[in-house]
Amino acid sequence: MPTTDEIWIVDDDQSIRWVLDKALQKEGLQARLFESAEDTLDALKDFRPRVIVTDIRMPGMSGIELLAILKQQYPQIPIVIMTAYSDLDSAVSAYEGGAFEYLPKPFDTDEAIDIIQRASQSVTTDESAESPATELASMPDIIGESPAMQEVFRAIGRLMRSDVTVLVTGESGTGKELVAQALHRHSMRKDSPFIALNMAAIPKDLMESELFGHEKGAFTGANTQRKGRFEQADGGTLFMDEIGDMPAELQTRLLRVLADGGFYRIGGHTPVKVNVRIIAATHQDLLQRVETRQFREDLYHRLNVIRIRIPALRERLEDIPLLASRFLTRIAQELEVEPKILTEEAEKHLMKMPWPGNVRELENTCRWLTVMCHSREVYIRDLPVELQESRDQPASSAETNTIDWRSALNRWLENAYQSGDLEAIKHVIEDAEQTLIRSALTYTEGKKHEAANLLGWGRNTLTRKIQGYNIE
Repeated sequence: MPTTDEIWIVDDDQSIRWVLDKALQKEGLQARLFESAEDTLDALKDFRPRVIVTDIRMPGMSGIELLAILKQQYPQIPIVIMTAYSDLDSAVSAYEGGAFEYLPKPFDTDEAIDIIQRASQSVTTDESAESPATELASMPDIIGESPAMQEVFRAIGRLMRSDVTVLVTGESGTGKELVAQALHRHSMRKDSPFIALNMAAIPKDLMESELFGHEKGAFTGANTQRKGRFEQADGGTLFMDEIGDMPAELQTRLLRVLADGGFYRIGGHTPVKVNVRIIAATHQDLLQRVETRQFREDLYHRLNVIRIRIPALRERLEDIPLLASRFLTRIAQELEVEPKILTEEAEKHLMKMPWPGNVRELENTCRWLTVMCHSREVYIRDLPVELQESRDQPASSAETNTIDWRSALNRWLENAYQSGDLEAIKHVIEDAEQTLIRSALTYTEGKKHEAANLLGWGRNTLTRKIQGYNIE
């Protein structure tokens, strides 16, 4: 079959096809555009492209269905999956099906081009390699379409064949244990135990026994031998929540276990060997605790191999309606009652709240509404009093402004598309990038390296954009 260097873009959204086509042309790459998966499969009868970039949700055959066919019939073609409906299931399904990478919308064009180029290079470096696939269970409690959560989903997908130690950070109530469970269930250890241990909830004098176990007669009350959590998790995963609260003397013992997998039970003389994957979590700044000598620096580096940061709920306000709907449905099923439905005004009101307790606080609010709200539809007046009182006091002006400019931008784009201005998104992206660059350079007093870090770009990317936009 003839092979072409073309990059095939499959998306029913004309504006997405246009943006990627122009971005690829700018890099000297040739694109071929398709509106449907069916058209793509027809074209594959005659040519094989360098890379295929496909949306997930399209009329007719979905991107995941297309991916399954492509990996079976054309396993050498790297596939990049993109979608605006990003959740853990989408990310995991993409990686499970053998996708080279998962690209959530809205995406940065530079990031998209970088991924496409890496996919193209992978064909040269390993023409016969097939992407790994494994049976993965869904985690319906981890949902969200915000960019911050999409990064979490991508991290879980990338780690699904890895045994590496992971440090999960985030405020209390953000769902760190759910992420740890997802990492375990999507790993090669999924059929082995998942043991969770909250270090902050265990008295210090019992923590050593809890972790490493004890022999009969090791201390008063030790009437039988007891296996600790490390032995219970042998072959599986040990999730150590609030690791920052671990006493200094136990940090030393944990460091030895991480180094060689061996330890002694309290009162024991025979070494115990285990094979355990560690996932640690904390809401504290471990680096700060290292600086104040409350946490060992060598242990910190042992744990901080891969870090996943879980965003606070105030950083993903757009996910609140989705989360609330899921919680209200699930809680209603538990209590065997009719699920409550948030009105639009209630949803908007909840999206202005600070949520210091994060997702856990939102879930508790939904439980309260299921029990206490008399009508099926939930209005602002039906919310707990403490939430009603904050009706005119949004979490912060920055959060309110974020919601306002996004709503305004959506309305402006809808009007532009309806009027036939299909290049509107291009101008918006260019104007927004120029504004962000000028703002970052002003803040950093012209220091390009610091500005690039602030924007989350590489310095070369920033330099190229400055030259492209003729920014002085």
